[in-house]
Amino acid sequence: MAQSVASTAAKSSYGPASEVPIPAPLVPTAVKKDGKLANNWKTKPVDQLTDPEILAMPDSEYMNDVQLAAFRLKLVVLKRDILSNAGETTEHLREDTSVVPDPADRATIEEEHALELRTRDRERKLLKKIEQSISRIDAGDYGYCDETGEAIGVGRLLARPTATLSLEAQQRRELKQKMFGD
Repeated sequence: MAQSVASTAAKSSYGPASEVPIPAPLVPTAVKKDGKLANNWKTKPVDQLTDPEILAMPDSEYMNDVQLAAFRLKLVVLKRDILSNAGETTEHLREDTSVVPDPADRATIEEEHALELRTRDRERKLLKKIEQSISRIDAGDYGYCDETGEAIGVGRLLARPTATLSLEAQQRRELKQKMFGD
């Protein structure tokens, strides 16, 4: 009987495992600051400062009163948005309580509700982090790493205002979790 020849893809799947390159950890690069915006924080009210203007502030002014006020405002606005979304979800779930005879349609509606509830659960956890961040601002600890005490960085805080670890400390924590589990 003649032997059949497997496809190239099938052959390669049975061969020795090739080395998968492990990506190098991200190395923080210097954030390019716009010199034209460097002094805008001195003349503008906090609620009118943009992210690039906050980012352009000199390093010597890290976590000064203006930056703290700007981050507090960001956190309060984020908290308000999450709370308003929660109210909309409640209304949406009340409106969608109609009985649908088709099982497929009913399953779709239930899946949409489950997805919405999971999203609100994540936002509930974020709400707790927002409140902790506001407390950190009040205590004067905001903007500094919990593990190392070094500055977290304005760029990272603009991207994630609830960050409590520097980029390096966060990478170490994630690597540990990946290696040893939670």
